[in-house]
Formats: sequence, structure tokens, C-alpha cells
Amino acid sequence: MTIRILIADDHPVFRFGLKALLSTEPDMQVVGEATSGTEAVTMAYSLTPDVILMDINMPEMNGIEATTQILQEIPGMAILILTMMDDDSLFSVMQAGARGYLLKGAQGEETLRAIRAVAGGEAIFSPKIAQRLSLFFTNHSNFQSVTPFPELTLREREILELVSKGLTNNAIAERLSLSPKTVRNQVSTIFSKLQVTSRGEAIARARTRSK
Repeated sequence: MTIRILIADDHPVFRFGLKALLSTEPDMQVVGEATSGTEAVTMAYSLTPDVILMDINMPEMNGIEATTQILQEIPGMAILILTMMDDDSLFSVMQAGARGYLLKGAQGEETLRAIRAVAGGEAIFSPKIAQRLSLFFTNHSNFQSVTPFPELTLREREILELVSKGLTNNAIAERLSLSPKTVRNQVSTIFSKLQVTSRGEAIARARTRSK
């Protein structure tokens, strides 16, 4: 079976190198190249590839938002994040539903193995990323105790935690690789669920619940 692949990355040199790598594999075929998150969404719908190789930092719409939109319409789509970002965007990627997270510095064989894995329904992370995951879940009780709001989603609790630390919507958007509009909408949803009308009230609720 041939794995049909869509590359979504705004760096032409990286796309060229990746396409050259994939062209040597008889079971892989690049069916499209997107240069923005918006293009990635459009091409995912029209081409329905088996695997999307998605960068995070792209114009118009970042890779996390593109992943979220694609999986809302095509829940079974296999999306593998290929990025230079070794930070907490990992957790946003998991929340969005991507099947894997690989750093762009990975060796060619590691990249090919990851593509075949996600195409086969597996979840895969590079060793460095897997270590971050292990450390996070080892200490996840600390995160949950800060914002133990069962009525909120994981993303909403994450945003509430940042609100309670005094971050603005723009700062939260930058931290989580989201658009400011998405953060504003999420904050409004949080206020509604917590039945508060201001950031101050939300912060007070968060601090009271964490005691």
C-alpha cells in the first residue's frame, strides 16, 4: 500500500529536502505541498492524504489550529507534527489530536519510521519529546491541583492557569501557539462555565479552588 502524504511547511528548502527523502521510498507518495495552515486545511479536505506532515509555525493559521480544524472534519486523519519547537506546544499538539511529534533534526530513517507508524494508526514521539511527556505525566498531579475544574477541558484549564498567572490574551496566544481570537473565545467559554464576568473573578476562583 502506498502512503499518500501532504507536506505542510512554509520553508521551501525543508519541503524540498523532505520530498527528496520521501521520493526514495517505494511505499510513499507526496500528493501535495501546503505553505500555510489555511492551505493545509483546504488540501487535506480535497486530497484526503493518508498522512499530513505538519509544521507548527506557519502563516495565516498555525499548525495546531490547522490540525484541530482538519480533525474536526476528518477524525481519522493521521497528522505528524514536524517542527523545530521543543517546548510546551507538545501538549497543545496532543490536545489537537495529532498522532505524533517529531523534531526536524531527526534522522531520515527516524522520520520514515514515524510516517509509517502514524499511517498504521500508532502514536509516535521522538526520544527527546517522549522524555518530556514522561516528566509531565510523572508530575501531572501538580498541574491538576492548580486548576482542578472538571467542568473545563484540558485546554481550558491550561488557559485558566495562564490567566491566573496574569498573562494577557496575546501572551497566552503566543505561549500556546494559538491565535488571539481563539484565546478570546476560550476565555469567554471559561467565564461562562465558571459563572464569572471578569478575569479578576476567574483568578479568584482558580486560587480558591487550588487551596
